[in-house]
Amino acid sequence: MRALADQLYRALGSVSANIAEGYSRGGGRDRTRFYEYALGSARESRDWYFKARHLLGEAVTEHRMNLQTEVIRLLLTMIPDQRTHNLRDDTVAYAVADSPVP
Repeated sequence: MRALADQLYRALGSVSANIAEGYSRGGGRDRTRFYEYALGSARESRDWYFKARHLLGEAVTEHRMNLQTEVIRLLLTMIPDQRTHNLRDDTVAYAVADSPVP
């Protein structure tokens, strides 16, 4: 039981740590990499909750697995957005003036 609790604790801590680390990055590939690590840890956490279902009880397990599923959904939305972050051209378009440039 202690080993299961330790694994769950590490996996959950990794989710928040990688989200925080990724958020502090400039964006693009670097941020995406940390969000992908967080996604893997969120999926692992959900799996550990499932394995602990007999210890935690049905209501607690279902609630916590649903929370992890929501975190996974959010990360699955954020990751593709960050992958294309550096490919976007958000610069202001040049205006063409009616008068000639001096």
